[in-house]
Amino acid sequence: MKRSRKVRILATLGPASSDEAMIRKLYEAGADVFRINMSHADHELMRTLVGRIRAVEKEVERPIGILADLQGPKLRVGKFAEGGVELEVGQTFTLDDDKTPGDHKRVHLPHPEILRSVKAGDRLLIDDGKLQLKAVKNTGKAITAEVVAGTKISDRKGVSLPDTDLPVGALTDKDRRDLDAVLQAGVDWIALSFIQRPEDLAEVRKVARGRAALMSKVEKPQAVARLGEIIELSDALMVARGDLGVEMPIEAVPGIQKQLTRAARRAGKPVVVATQMLESMISSPAPTRAEVSDVATAVFEGADAIMLSAESAAGQYPVEAVSMMNAIAERVERDPTYPGIINAQRSEPEATGADAISLAARQIAETLKLSAIVCYTSSGTTGLRAARERPQVPIIALSPVVETARRLSLVWGTHCVVTPDANDLDDMVDRACRIAFSEGFCKPGDRIIVTAGVPLRTPGATNMLRIAYIGSDGLSGI
Repeated sequence: MKRSRKVRILATLGPASSDEAMIRKLYEAGADVFRINMSHADHELMRTLVGRIRAVEKEVERPIGILADLQGPKLRVGKFAEGGVELEVGQTFTLDDDKTPGDHKRVHLPHPEILRSVKAGDRLLIDDGKLQLKAVKNTGKAITAEVVAGTKISDRKGVSLPDTDLPVGALTDKDRRDLDAVLQAGVDWIALSFIQRPEDLAEVRKVARGRAALMSKVEKPQAVARLGEIIELSDALMVARGDLGVEMPIEAVPGIQKQLTRAARRAGKPVVVATQMLESMISSPAPTRAEVSDVATAVFEGADAIMLSAESAAGQYPVEAVSMMNAIAERVERDPTYPGIINAQRSEPEATGADAISLAARQIAETLKLSAIVCYTSSGTTGLRAARERPQVPIIALSPVVETARRLSLVWGTHCVVTPDANDLDDMVDRACRIAFSEGFCKPGDRIIVTAGVPLRTPGATNMLRIAYIGSDGLSGI
């Protein structure tokens, strides 16, 4: 199955989309990668979902990526004697280490790391920012704060700290157990929540040992401030707009989305735009005009993938949501302004032979109006370099490693095919022509360009390109 768009679609699985038949429908509607949210899935359910995705993958004979999204640290207040209270703007309210049920003056905060870290002037946002507090003083055991906005607080509501750098890693004990489980299940991508600093990635990378690629979810101001370092240690980024919109002024999120997308594109790392893209389709068969524009903006920006959360996981119209996202993306990519916008954001290549080859392949393919760029890639690096160029022609990524093909299913413009390694250069060109022909990218008489590393089977050594004609039998011509 060949997609007629270059941006990828990432769909979250959940109660509305967990059986094999529905996963197949979502794939046929346009989903390229499936997300399993470990905030809601236990290990048994996760393994069941992985098995069902792999069954669909076998049926459709196309590599399908799986993303496991770790929950990360969840910071919450304690409980109230009456379940919740009403506060007044301007009053003082205390969060402390006393386990006694709370009242209109105080509540237990079961997180000593917050009590140790918050400084006077820091903001504390409760319940996704519906209640905003400003710390007045902190004794290390109790934070006295002023109510700035909002009036309601109730049991176990979440706490966000946009001004505070917490001295804790991004992994909780639950995350460590989940990480071991998803690695054993063979997922392709692991998303890390609430990354604050590059060091947060170190523990996960040590445990993963290359068995899965790491995606950093950027949802805190601290991560934005150290973006360059985080990108360098990540395999991909996710623009997690939900928590970004809580921890930062909501009007700043669109600009940050563009900043993150362009930084990831410069680095040649995949970037996913997520959260509330077609939110109204949770309960409606059609999106709002603003949501359509939001999805289109991410596509125009050249994001590698756009994500559905509750729309596909728990909504009433999961297939329709994927179909709508697919239709929007296809229409944007056919728009006459699209190539110019994508080209204007293109970055200069790195000063390496492999990047120069990828640049040359794109320029030659577009100048000669070739049918496709075919790249041999064992580790996935060559495929990523080809996608970084954002060529107007299709990219066919050939790999002998199924795990590589699954990871590349998240990457812009890549049509991944699992195929044995070529025996020699002639076999490599013949195989590229045959696959490009059989996959429907070209016809006899067309030309393609092939990139690879010589000697063969040398990871990261892309140093060759060759133009080949498609013969009448689908093999290379003259």
